[in-house]
Amino acid sequence: LVVTPLIALMKDQVENLRTRGIKAYAIYTGMTQHEVSLALDNSINDPNTKFLYCSPERLGSEMFIAKVKQMNINLLAIDESHCISQWGYDFRPSYLEIAKIRKILPDIPVLAVTATATPQVVDDIQDKLAFRKKNVFKKSFERKNLIYLVREVDDKFRYMLRIINNIPGTGIVYVRNRLKTQE
Repeated sequence: LVVTPLIALMKDQVENLRTRGIKAYAIYTGMTQHEVSLALDNSINDPNTKFLYCSPERLGSEMFIAKVKQMNINLLAIDESHCISQWGYDFRPSYLEIAKIRKILPDIPVLAVTATATPQVVDDIQDKLAFRKKNVFKKSFERKNLIYLVREVDDKFRYMLRIINNIPGTGIVYVRNRLKTQE
């Protein structure tokens, strides 16, 4: 069972798994009740199902809880787990409720993954997810194929357009809030 906040990420990962012949399902906003029920039933009845992706909000629904009790789950993975501490209070409050599913799955190992966590956030993640014992595997965030660039400029939009138009490939632009993201 993989808990992740991003629908696009769920869809992408399920598609990639399926192209490799691995059965996976995702439950996300915008699906009909029938589609959700079908994905859950397939996760229960098909022993070849390896992954079920869902949002943290889904963990609290009565239907989901009833169906999870019937599933053969051997790992609970929490993606973007820094949301529990760093942004969970404002961005996705449901991240703070994830530990409740552990009462239904008491003996299932829990894996919390993030690429962005200070030591304080790491401790908070483990506390909020009710880890029985502190256990951290840490690797450098450095990626040889990525470039991190910060510039202070007067006209950010013009500068960004110049970069986008002159450098091929993919990029990510970080901004302060949702309004700036929409802009």
